Amino acid sequence: MSSSAGTIALETGVPRGPQPSRINPYWVLVLPLVLFLVVLYLYPIGQVLWISFSDPEVGFQNYERLVTNRGILRMLGNTFRICFITTAISLLLGYLIAYAMAHVTERHRIWILMFVLVPFWVSVLARAFSWVVLLHDNGIINRALMDWGLTTEPVHLVRNELGVLIGMVHYMVPYAVLPLYANLRGIDPRLVSAARGLGAGPFESFWRVYLPLSLPGIAGAGLLVFILTLGFFVTPSILGGGKTLMIAEYVSVQILQTVRWGIGAMLAMVLLILVFLVFAVMSRVVDLRSMFGAK
Repeated sequence: MSSSAGTIALETGVPRGPQPSRINPYWVLVLPLVLFLVVLYLYPIGQVLWISFSDPEVGFQNYERLVTNRGILRMLGNTFRICFITTAISLLLGYLIAYAMAHVTERHRIWILMFVLVPFWVSVLARAFSWVVLLHDNGIINRALMDWGLTTEPVHLVRNELGVLIGMVHYMVPYAVLPLYANLRGIDPRLVSAARGLGAGPFESFWRVYLPLSLPGIAGAGLLVFILTLGFFVTPSILGGGKTLMIAEYVSVQILQTVRWGIGAMLAMVLLILVFLVFAVMSRVVDLRSMFGAK
């Protein structure tokens, strides 16, 4: 009797709904991306890291070259110097172009934007060879300089660091213009007008109001340009003529020509660590979320 009463009590009790799952449903959307990164990014990086320690034999002999090999140290110095100069020039030119785009009419803005985006439709290889034709000793630029009487002999503009800088700046200016323009478009022009109304001149209002508001855009564009220039190897190889060696080009030579995978993998890991260090330093200086428009 008591058993049947307990059964009836259970059946007539308050029905229980489905138990909430302890797994966050958003993981269903994130999991494919995580698997994608692990399989196609983290696993290859792990292989490269292992090769850097195991080829030709297990140990730290490849990383010891960073201290003992003066050629590698000189190449790292060249890479940083060229990347910094390229970033600075690209930011200067990009800021001028972005400032003009933010203050002209819509029609002129479209034309400027079109000229900025046109280089994206041409491969980096074609652009590099085009600069060789222009900058060669018998190229158009040297002929024009001699015809105008500005020089009596050809100026060496290619197969040196100057040619590499010209080609890299030409390639990287659009990458500086786009984030800078996005930032400058968000600056309220009434702030500059208020500064002018309080007696500040054009230069002072720009220096004390407009420029500080554009610093997140400058930081974002500079970070993007610097990281991209660290991985350049086609442009330095063609315009440098082997005389201006950068780390990415050296990695390509070690892997594809001399087949010294250990040294190439070590330098690739060094390049990756440098990128993460740049991110870490920038995160200390500015807010990365606001820099990329996420805040």
